[in-house]
Amino acid sequence: QTAQTHLEAWLSLALFCVFLFQSEYHYEYTACDSLGSRWRVAVPHTPGLCTGLPDPIKGTECSFSCKAGEFLDMKDQSCKSCAEGRYSLGTGVRFDEWDELPHGFANVATTLEVDDSFSESAENCTTSTWVPLGDYIASNTDECTATLMYAVNLKQSGMVSFEYIYPDSSIVFEFFVQNDQCQPTVEESRWMKTTEKGWEFHSVELSHGNNVLYWRTTAFSVWSKTPKPVLVRNIGITGVAYTSECFPCKPGTYASKPGSTFCKLCPPNSYSGKGATSCQQCESNTYSEQGSGTCKPRPPCTDKDYFYTHTACDTNGETQLMFKWAEPKICSEDLPDAVNLPPSGVKTKCPPCNPGFFKTNSSTCEPCPYGAYSNGSGCISCPAGTEPALGLEYKWWNTLPANMETTVLSGINFEYKGMAGWEVASDYIYTAAGASDNDFMILTLIIPGFSPPQSVMEDAENKEVARITFVFETVCTVSCELYFMVGVNSKTNTPVETWTGSKGKQSYTYIVEKNATMSFTWAFQRTPYHEAGRKYTNDIAKLYSINVTNVMDGVASYCRRCALESSGSSCTSCPPGNYIDRTSGACHPCAPNTYLKAHQPYGHQACIPCGPGTVSNKIHSLCYNDCHFLLAKDGRTLEYDFSTLANSTSFTSGPSFTTKGLKYFHHFNISLCGNHGRKMASCTDNVTDIRVPDGEVEFSKSVTSYACQSIVVPSDVMGYKTVVSSQPVSLADRFVGVTTETTLDHITSPPDYFPTENVGVPEVIFFYRSNDVTQSCNSGRATAIRMRCNPLKTGSGTLSMPRKCPDGTCDGCTFHFLWETAEACPLCSAYDYRAIVSACVGGIQRTTYVWREPKLCTGGSLLPEQTVSICKTMDFWLKVGISAGTCAAVLLTVMTCYFWKKNQKLEYKYSKLVMNATTKDSELPAPDSCAIMEGEDAEDDLIFTSKKSLFGKIKSFTTKRTSDGFDSVPLKTSSGNTDMDL
Repeated sequence: QTAQTHLEAWLSLALFCVFLFQSEYHYEYTACDSLGSRWRVAVPHTPGLCTGLPDPIKGTECSFSCKAGEFLDMKDQSCKSCAEGRYSLGTGVRFDEWDELPHGFANVATTLEVDDSFSESAENCTTSTWVPLGDYIASNTDECTATLMYAVNLKQSGMVSFEYIYPDSSIVFEFFVQNDQCQPTVEESRWMKTTEKGWEFHSVELSHGNNVLYWRTTAFSVWSKTPKPVLVRNIGITGVAYTSECFPCKPGTYASKPGSTFCKLCPPNSYSGKGATSCQQCESNTYSEQGSGTCKPRPPCTDKDYFYTHTACDTNGETQLMFKWAEPKICSEDLPDAVNLPPSGVKTKCPPCNPGFFKTNSSTCEPCPYGAYSNGSGCISCPAGTEPALGLEYKWWNTLPANMETTVLSGINFEYKGMAGWEVASDYIYTAAGASDNDFMILTLIIPGFSPPQSVMEDAENKEVARITFVFETVCTVSCELYFMVGVNSKTNTPVETWTGSKGKQSYTYIVEKNATMSFTWAFQRTPYHEAGRKYTNDIAKLYSINVTNVMDGVASYCRRCALESSGSSCTSCPPGNYIDRTSGACHPCAPNTYLKAHQPYGHQACIPCGPGTVSNKIHSLCYNDCHFLLAKDGRTLEYDFSTLANSTSFTSGPSFTTKGLKYFHHFNISLCGNHGRKMASCTDNVTDIRVPDGEVEFSKSVTSYACQSIVVPSDVMGYKTVVSSQPVSLADRFVGVTTETTLDHITSPPDYFPTENVGVPEVIFFYRSNDVTQSCNSGRATAIRMRCNPLKTGSGTLSMPRKCPDGTCDGCTFHFLWETAEACPLCSAYDYRAIVSACVGGIQRTTYVWREPKLCTGGSLLPEQTVSICKTMDFWLKVGISAGTCAAVLLTVMTCYFWKKNQKLEYKYSKLVMNATTKDSELPAPDSCAIMEGEDAEDDLIFTSKKSLFGKIKSFTTKRTSDGFDSVPLKTSSGNTDMDL
């Protein structure tokens, strides 16, 4: 007995030693050789403690692997099923627990390369990493670059898969894989698409060998609003050689059967620990959500845990007011200070049907047939010459309309819950309690299409197909948000407008510009932060009425005048550019230079006059400017030609920096006058897919207008091959006019925004408006482009913004630009040059034309060519003058001598008369001789009519004077033969 006892003790000690010895080592495979074979070896946990390890034996082939739900038992090198409470992927691994960063993952935050002045802010990027949050891991939401990496060596080709939530395009999210040569293997699919509903599944094939997986995010929201993070969960990788052990199910999950490939979630009000094979129910005074590892005590019920609604009308036309507990019910009515559910069943009279519907005998509301209208009571046929104005108007909420649906989107894991997010309440519809305060209460209205009364032209000034108007109110104690989103053809719902905090009862209108299947969604979130219990259920959003016009297959609340056919029996559409006469129903063309108000073409007042400097197109769908402008000023006409500036011109503001130091720019595209009304400037959002091919606009959001703005992050900052462009906004959809006045259509371009010293040429201002109506811009955005003549800036010149408004706008609604270029100068004319006449040189005179300085014109009239004319020089006229002067002097001398001689003859005659006079004065002197004929002039003439020259006469005259000074007068005898001297 003693020996037997010793033997048993010895065997027990031996078994203990064997167990102890086996627990001191584990099996591993050696590296595969060139033939694909390997060895199984035992590796001690603590080297040197034990000896006599098992000898190495031949291992399985390197390509050997087990099926999903199995693991490789290294002791006998065979595949065995996982036990209950455990799972395996066979040739893969899965990461679904994110309480902390799993082993093998690296989390890196990249510091941006920015200016030195931002170095302090850039250092804060060290904390901008991916954050594990239990069931998933969340990205950063700032401008730093956060990278989540995982390296794996695959023995065979495999795959990586994961689920993700990517709701905000203000974050660039990319996933890519690099191989042994550090080359991206799937370049085309690296840019992730934003998610529409809940979690999206993404998978990428992996090649044999080393693979490094990268999840990279960078936010660049330059507005004050913080973007929503990217969430990733359930990362699975297949292609590893083998799985030597199964993974235990995480808390809140279980695997009830062996050989499981995944673990199931515990239902609500149950829980499980790690590696559980089943879930246990919570106690009656505790509760749990789906997939919980523990139970929480139930709080006492309050008035925030129930809501009220109305039942459908019964046959008596009555409805009941019903109170219901918010699901899931987590509160307890049995605790002290708990409230009970108010009694239900109070009956009230049903509200009337919505316009366009009528009440049947069963008190239900049915739509009126086509050709009739209703105010909610009964259907009335439209009079002759009218047609029903189809649409949808909801202002009574007894039941949820058939084309509306409501749900709740979890604010924790972004999964849709099977509960109603909005409840009807007679004259309004409001948000229900939801499961948590950070859940999104979703209400969606689906419109299959539209039928506008007039066809909307592609180049119309106003492309309104329809409009939706709703009246709402929000009552909040914390930072709640109400989103209004629009989706086209079942594509991503794009947020159009957001209201934060409490908002009084007000109306909002959205213009539909595309005839397609549209979805309008209202989403209300009480708080973005998750807390246990319901604290802000009384924070609600209310919708009082929703009105959609021109709905295809809609109903009518009134009838409108329509255009009649020539026979006058049925309605028809007017030709483009024609309005409908309200009295006769006839179509009349709009007056010249007016455009037709498409959504209400009734009466001549529907033809709106074009603004100054613009004309209408042939079909009166829009007004445009042909890049020419005429201005009457100071008795002359200035002609401007901006045709060289018609093409789209890009302009980028100075760099701006976010709080983290990210550099970005405000990028503007401007098409000054377009192409006869066709807008040429385009801005694109390429965040969700930077590699969008040209023309595939369905993958990117694009804006086309006369002027648009986008936020641009340069490629050298982001490290991408192309710039990142986001948040495109239209600044100019409609041409208002062109003028030199500073105000047009309530749009003002203050001169002090762009001071100048040059006042010689008037500045032309282009005014525009956009169709986007926002909370701060009730009339839409407006743009004023001031064209300034600057002859020194040729070509397209330069664009600038006011110093007071570095982003182009001071109020967020009106944008101001200054365009300085020589092309903004008026065309040259004869007024702009003058003539310079040169001196007469060599009988030739030249006339040259030069521009007036400073030259403030361009193009237009050219300078005339230089002209040459024949002229008389100064030497010629000097000679002529001297000759004429000499001749005049000679003639004057001759005349002087002539008249002097004449005077002498008279003097002689007078002396002669005196000498022959008698003493008696009364007697005449007697004649000397009878031979002298009457008058002695003949004799005298003989003296002075000799044939001598002029100088000879002068000489002879001077020699006949005696020495005593008296003239010697020759006398004749009576016979005339003898001369005597006295």
